[in-house]
Amino acid sequence: MLNARDWLFLALGAFTVLLLWAWFRSKDRAPGVPTIFEFFLGLATNFFDTLGIGSFAPTASIFKFRRMVPDEKIPGTLNVGHALPTLLEAFLFIAIVQVDVLTLILMMGAAVIGAWFGAGIVASWPRRWVQIGMGIALFAAACFFLMSNLNLFPSGGTALILTHWRLWAGVIGSLVLGAFMTLGIGLYAPCMILVSLLGMDPKAAFPIMMGSCAFLMPVASARFINAGSFSPRAALGLALGGLPGVLIAALIVKSLPLTAMRWLVVVAVIYAAFTMLRSALQPAVPAALGGPSSAGAAKAKLY
Repeated sequence: MLNARDWLFLALGAFTVLLLWAWFRSKDRAPGVPTIFEFFLGLATNFFDTLGIGSFAPTASIFKFRRMVPDEKIPGTLNVGHALPTLLEAFLFIAIVQVDVLTLILMMGAAVIGAWFGAGIVASWPRRWVQIGMGIALFAAACFFLMSNLNLFPSGGTALILTHWRLWAGVIGSLVLGAFMTLGIGLYAPCMILVSLLGMDPKAAFPIMMGSCAFLMPVASARFINAGSFSPRAALGLALGGLPGVLIAALIVKSLPLTAMRWLVVVAVIYAAFTMLRSALQPAVPAALGGPSSAGAAKAKLY
């Protein structure tokens, strides 16, 4: 007879099918073959995501540096591209870390609801709003990396279960984090802070965070895909590279000293946040003067 955790695994499988079906039904079923760089970007970011670095902020930074994806499509590309590797991470961490199932289900469910509303809002935002939102989100992510490097996170406790008011605080917190996740802030560090403040063992953040992302990202991705607010080829590269990256990190490497990598990420993310906000503050060029809506400037509009 199936227990609650078995049902969770079945639900993860169903959400995997949901994601693939949404992608198959998208307007662009043939996104093209990802480049080697896009593949290895997915491999590297999901490798370090599995070890605790997070994938959204580093990927968004590289997208901005290399002008790989239009600014307004970065949130959707992050959610769609990293969704399959995150589903794999969730399978692994839910099996390894035995967090109370009710706590896990309620916090994950709240994150999914937050992501549904968040993705619906972000997917319809104009380019400048996305740039401002992502700039703020990247600065927030850099602050979380700094806190991690300086050991400023709450120490947490030993609990693997939440009860009474702590459970509902965790649910409300997950709802808010799920909404911000769709903008590109990432969930690992905020979730680590949340569970630690509530007295849980910090390692509980892994199945809660991975599980929440695994359920919320397909939901958010479906909305981004339906809106056409993502880059299909870049997202495919992240997904194809990310799957082996997760397996290598979880089953072979398992742990690494990551402080130096976090400092590098801090510098990259702060610079990306600055350039994103700078782009948002640049005045729009009227179409009559060769602005973004003119055919000759179509490529310039993307970046």
